[in-house]
Amino acid sequence: MTTSSASPPTKLVERLERIGQLQVLRFWNELEETARARLITDLEGVDLERLADLIDQFVTHRHAQTPHAIPPLDPSRVGPVETIPPGSRSREEQEEALRAGTDLLSRGEVAIVLVAGGQGTRLGFDGPKGTFPIGPVSDASLFQIHAEKIVALGRRHGVEPPLFVMTSPDNHQATADFFAAHNQFGLKRLRLFTQGQLPAVDAQTGAILLANRDRVALAPDGHGGTLRALAAPGPNGGPSCLDEMEEAGIRTIFYFQVDNPLVKIADPVFLGHHLRAGADMSFKVVEKHQPDEKLGVVVMVDGRPQVIEYSDLPAELAQRRDPQGRLELRAGSIAVHAFEVAFLRRLVGQGGGALPFHQALKKVPHINAEGHLVQPDQPNAIKFETFIFDALPLAQRFVVVETQRDEEFEPLKNATGPDSPASVRQRMSDLYAKWLEAAGAKVERRGDGSVPFGIEISPLFALDAADLKGKVPPGIVVNEPLHLR
Repeated sequence: MTTSSASPPTKLVERLERIGQLQVLRFWNELEETARARLITDLEGVDLERLADLIDQFVTHRHAQTPHAIPPLDPSRVGPVETIPPGSRSREEQEEALRAGTDLLSRGEVAIVLVAGGQGTRLGFDGPKGTFPIGPVSDASLFQIHAEKIVALGRRHGVEPPLFVMTSPDNHQATADFFAAHNQFGLKRLRLFTQGQLPAVDAQTGAILLANRDRVALAPDGHGGTLRALAAPGPNGGPSCLDEMEEAGIRTIFYFQVDNPLVKIADPVFLGHHLRAGADMSFKVVEKHQPDEKLGVVVMVDGRPQVIEYSDLPAELAQRRDPQGRLELRAGSIAVHAFEVAFLRRLVGQGGGALPFHQALKKVPHINAEGHLVQPDQPNAIKFETFIFDALPLAQRFVVVETQRDEEFEPLKNATGPDSPASVRQRMSDLYAKWLEAAGAKVERRGDGSVPFGIEISPLFALDAADLKGKVPPGIVVNEPLHLR
């Protein structure tokens, strides 16, 4: 092995020494020049001072109370949040919301933010999750389905909303290559930006873990990192995503995650309710039916809105029911939001978002002091994350709009069982069958009401059920796979 005698950068050594993390340089003298450069890049990309504060808070507990500390949850202070259930408002109110959202889209004041930093590992798929083929008939990817909805929105409203896709360092290049290979699926305005990362640390000591002798064990900083990433300078010091939005006259952001192909992107009724309420941040939710369902819930805590993750929701709260027998805390968050750009700008001016950090105890492979790879069989490390929904308590005004699960929520998460390719394709086929029936078609169904074959309607053919009417012959019988495109 050929190494040079060059020392690590003095300023970096001083920063590491101040926070007691010099051990990350233990293999420096064994590394070649290119490996040293990789290690320096990893370390200089980390906010080491912020990391030290997090280690103090979550591992060593030297600072029991910090600006990011999350107060313990007192069940007596928690109650349900008011929502706008489907069909609960008068036709006039719904029409006013529709007009307001349509006008917002037609003025070109809406941008789309798609969070797509995940890999398809849990699906047994090698590649970014957004590239997974999910179309029930065509095998169209998640990215294609989302992109074509945005193109169709542009045709409908005369202005195509720009799409901003948040990737991770692990999948950024593959995502960029995928969009390029497909000519951006016809999108006029697309920008990719990368999520931030923080090192995983040893759960007992707080020491930064190394993935290799020349690489830090880095992990994404959670979907709350969207705020920092949107505000980060662009390539070569260019404008940030927020700068670009403001320069283009964007007022409102529609935010969603890549794994849900049923999302009504930039739904004008949802945007209209958000706009008419003068909200900073709004949520779409579905009703939770089971206490143990893995959905966070929107609640009120001491009169302020908050989201409690399902894993943090005490059983006492999760099982509460109202006099009608429904779950009391039933506003299940589906990671679909509207944000005002001005609100996000205020948040990123407050220390990068002013969002609390959460810790996740995970199994993280790492290099030990002897230079050997350790594959832990038990959780050994802490990863630090922020959650986008923690912005809700900081909003002066908000709206929670309830939607139908079978129309807007079927995420792709698992290889088999619930939330799997099979369940997602079935839900998509059932929804498209419902559209066809509303347009006058007859669709063969099983005894349980599900469709026994794949049905797929490209957003470029029809964006919704109303758009499909008049595009299929009345009385047509659908009894085999169908793809309208």
